[in-house]
Formats: sequence, structure tokens, C-alpha cells
Amino acid sequence: MNIQILEPEYQAKEEFDRGKIQAQKPLGFSGQGAATVRLGPLFYWSWAHAAAKGGIGLHPHQGFEIISYGIAGQGFHKDTLGTESVLGQGDIQLMQAGSGIQHAESVEAGYEGFQIWLEPYLNEAVRRQPTYSLFKHEKFPQTGQDGVNVKTILGEGSPVLHLVTDARMYDVEIQPGASFIHRLLPNRTLAGLSIRGTGGSIWVSGQEPTSFKNKDFAIVQSEQEGEINIRASGEKLRMFLIEVPTEVEYPLYDKAR
Repeated sequence: MNIQILEPEYQAKEEFDRGKIQAQKPLGFSGQGAATVRLGPLFYWSWAHAAAKGGIGLHPHQGFEIISYGIAGQGFHKDTLGTESVLGQGDIQLMQAGSGIQHAESVEAGYEGFQIWLEPYLNEAVRRQPTYSLFKHEKFPQTGQDGVNVKTILGEGSPVLHLVTDARMYDVEIQPGASFIHRLLPNRTLAGLSIRGTGGSIWVSGQEPTSFKNKDFAIVQSEQEGEINIRASGEKLRMFLIEVPTEVEYPLYDKAR
């Protein structure tokens, strides 16, 4: 398995609404400064912080599946389907853009959250009706054992059942000295962003541990099945993990970016 650690200077950055919202992007668009701009069907991952109330006006999307995850504070959504909703801490918002949808988004001061874009097979996706769903934090399964707490956002037990793109997502908290173990099958990629704690180490059997710090982005790609170990050091570690296929069996849009 190949392990790559990208520090914040190798990730993209962007600001919205005259700097009221600042975003660190493990995966951003071409030209925004990210060393990596796509991992299989995962091609956009923004970690936003709002210093003041701000937002983005009505704008269109088509085809893609767009997930927003609230970490702190509140976000607000309005769209051309007639939806108005509030994204709270731990909630998931799924917008399947389908044949086309426009939405506006705003946040309160102190908001922190992710926005993640996934790509299904677009030739089929653009023929579907657009949809919007909101899933509250308490609906997601959580397990705690041996100093590790795992919230499954996409995967077994998740209330998000109609996502088309092949993806798994986990919000993981690891106590100092404890380890999270994740089994990765061949042709799979695990991407992780460290959002709390001083950092830790990541390794697979037969390899030396690779250290990472807070705000670092880790990418693990498998050619054969193996176990990934993530250990916290110093203080409690919180990581957001996304697993996707390294390659998919359908063409991807603008793969060069």
C-alpha cells in the first residue's frame, strides 16, 4: 500500500463572501493549489470555517452528489425544489443534483463544516430528478471500543441509503495511545483529514509508521487487501475518513483536473 501525507501548504485554499468564510481544501479545483485534485469519484473536499455570518447566493449544480457535514454551528440551505433547512452539528445534507438544481447556502459565525462532491456516472445522473435530503446526527450509528469512537456516515447502518456513488465515510475519534483499524480491499483509496488533536501515525503491516499532524491530509491506496492502523499521539485525535474506489468502471468528468 502507498501512504501519502499532504500538509496544508499542499492543499487548496479559497475564501467566500469577501473572506467571511475561509476554506482549506484537501481536494480542490485545478489552479487552486492542491497537489491532488481527484481520488476516483471523489473530487472536491472543502473544510470551511466562518469568522462571521456569510453565504453564497443561488447557483446551479448538475449531475454530482454533494454532501455537507456540520461540525460546529449552523448552516442554512434553500433550493429551487422549495427546500429550506438547517444543518446542525453532526447532521448530513445530501443534494443529488441530477438534471439540475440551484441552491443558496449561508452560515452563522462560528460555523465549521465539510462539503464533499462525489461523481456518479454522469450520463445516467443527469437524467434523474434532483433530490435533497437532511439526516440528523442522532440517526447515525456510533460504536465505541478500546478508546476509539466511530460514527458511520456512509456505510453499514447509515440512514443514507440512496447514494449512487460508491463511497464510505466515517467520523473517528481516537484516544491517546489507542488505534483505529480499517481493512482496505484492493483498488480502494482511503483519504483522511485530521481535524482535532496534535496528530498521530498511520501504517500498514510490514511498513514503518508515517506520522502526520493536525490539518494534514492522508491518502492510502491499495493494490492488495490489508489493514490500515491509525494511532493518536499527544491528545485525542479526530479524523474524517472517506473510502472510494481508486478507479471506477465509468468515465469521469474532466479527469485531468
